[in-house]
Amino acid sequence: MDVKNCRDCGSLFNYLGGPRICPSCKKKLEDKFHQVKEYIYENKDATMNQVAEENEVSIQQLKQWVREERLSFSPDSSVGIECESCGAMIQTGRYCESCKKQLANGLGGLYKKDEPVVKKKPEKQKAKMRFLD
Repeated sequence: MDVKNCRDCGSLFNYLGGPRICPSCKKKLEDKFHQVKEYIYENKDATMNQVAEENEVSIQQLKQWVREERLSFSPDSSVGIECESCGAMIQTGRYCESCKKQLANGLGGLYKKDEPVVKKKPEKQKAKMRFLD
């Protein structure tokens, strides 16, 4: 069992994995997430700074939720984050569509594709005259 201090409140808790926050701080963060989600739903034209200020959450936390694909902005919104590969503006996730395709193609080329094994049928022997001794 691993006991650690919460990075937010400093209390001790049994650490099982993931972010180093205690269950009560995790609950507060989830409540904040639902508050932000409702705010974005009601205020579709809000900027990232407005969302952060109105809901008392850091921009870093907002970006983390967007990268985790828990939050996304509508395609017509001017708000977005940068693709981690090329820097293009995206509404959710870590990579834009073209970088996702490029990564998928690159990973697909890492493995040697086995060529299909084609079994050759044995050739029929031609009818030949045979002699017995």
